Amino acid sequence: MKNETLTPEERLAELGITLPSPRAAAGNYVSCVRTGNLIFTAGQGTDEYRGRLGEDVTIEVGYQAARQCMVNLLTVLKQELGELSKVKRVVKILGFVNSTSDFTDQPKVMNGASDLLVEVFGERGKHGRSAVGMAQLPNNNAVEVEMIVEVEE
Repeated sequence: MKNETLTPEERLAELGITLPSPRAAAGNYVSCVRTGNLIFTAGQGTDEYRGRLGEDVTIEVGYQAARQCMVNLLTVLKQELGELSKVKRVVKILGFVNSTSDFTDQPKVMNGASDLLVEVFGERGKHGRSAVGMAQLPNNNAVEVEMIVEVEE
């Protein structure tokens, strides 16, 4: 990836992405938990994208929803770590796609989150991933994503 010397924050700026304010928890939980050098995040949806893939949301819009979920997750990491350069490796992401029973392109939707991670972190952003279809998500979110990252100690 070009510009390997740029920080993740500088890469986000190049992409025209400003991290939003952290979203409030929708229940009795925290946005992330750190244990040792791993951070496990709670799932993040979006405030913008609602509906079901295969019914009223296209793959392209779902891709953007997954990308926005990842922006929200990067906000959580930034708040926890102070700077995203402390991310040593993205280990895994899990994507939940609100979809009809016959929709089978969940991986194409989740590429929105995965592509952003590689754009921001380069090789450190390559990760394991699961993409699953759900009958419904909270607030009719189109997509929800959670992640596990390894950080510098």
